[in-house]
Amino acid sequence: MSVTTSPEATTTPSSAPRETPSITRSAAAARERTAVLEDLIARNPGEYRVLTGDRPTGALHLGHLLGTVANRVRLQDLGVEVFLIVADYQVITDRDDAGDLPVTVREVLLDYLAAGLDPERSTVFTHSAVPALNQLLLPFLSLVTVAELERNPTVKAEAEAALLRQKRGISGLLFTYPVHQAADILFCHGNLVPVGVDQLPHLEITRTIARRFNQRYAAAQPYFPEPDALIAPSTTVLGDDGRRMSKSRGNALELRASEDETAAFFRRARTDADRVITYEPERRPDIANLLQIGAYFSGTTPEALADEMGAAGAGRLKAVVTEAVVEGLRPLRARRRELAAAGPRHLAEILARGNARANAIADRTLDDVRGLMGMRY
Repeated sequence: MSVTTSPEATTTPSSAPRETPSITRSAAAARERTAVLEDLIARNPGEYRVLTGDRPTGALHLGHLLGTVANRVRLQDLGVEVFLIVADYQVITDRDDAGDLPVTVREVLLDYLAAGLDPERSTVFTHSAVPALNQLLLPFLSLVTVAELERNPTVKAEAEAALLRQKRGISGLLFTYPVHQAADILFCHGNLVPVGVDQLPHLEITRTIARRFNQRYAAAQPYFPEPDALIAPSTTVLGDDGRRMSKSRGNALELRASEDETAAFFRRARTDADRVITYEPERRPDIANLLQIGAYFSGTTPEALADEMGAAGAGRLKAVVTEAVVEGLRPLRARRRELAAAGPRHLAEILARGNARANAIADRTLDDVRGLMGMRY
């Protein structure tokens, strides 16, 4: 059986470092591997292709920037090829109403561009615009068992949350989300995925699918890479109520917020009664959160900022953090206003180019998969 393989599809898997070991679910092992990967990326960024993205459920907030977006820009600027998916299909995994998706997708795209993602160097596309990507879900589903999906901790957590919100079971789309994520990563032969420790089980399913596909259909020459986990240098950002920042909780500071809204957000932020400022994430999570945010925008460390604050108290800390965030986000917000003023056509053109490139790659990958499976007629 002959297989027509595109240059796009072959260069990335074959150029992935052969010494890459299998990741485990151990956070410690993943962090150790990440240190090795960072060195490899610095020396050979062109050998890596990253797939990452977000569900378009609203404009991005401070937690997105510190948690993922800044790291994506960093990888892009290092020379890593970044694919960024606006996962519109995933909006309906756990809700009946997807909202005004065209508006939300534009807002997310504005945030991406304003934060420094360059459409000339990174590919931004939407789930629903790439049919061949989604067709990979069918053969991939045959490579995993129901029990494996049921054991996935994120699926379990989302199932419990959906039941609490909607008083019903989860949708089939949510149940198979890890497999859909595998299709997202493997359609472009992604070999590096920035994740948090809690997302390692998702990536392990992707690696399992890639390995089983290769064993079953491409034993002589493996077709899909088994992507590595890059533990992102990120932190969990808390909202003004002390819980993890989330638009759905109404506790988030959007990147597009005004300076007055930013100041009001930090005035509301929770602290504690101890006047001496110390960086103790376990004992003083609210103070630690402010220190982490302030340190990020000040170019220092939470420990150094805590030492600087000393016994100045939480009020002074809030003022310092507010100033750092306002100044740090000023260029991003100015760029966002410029992009918004250019009108929706400019954004539509950027997304159309990204969708076209993603489609070209997905079409070739799906054709290769059909060939390997003996399904070319």
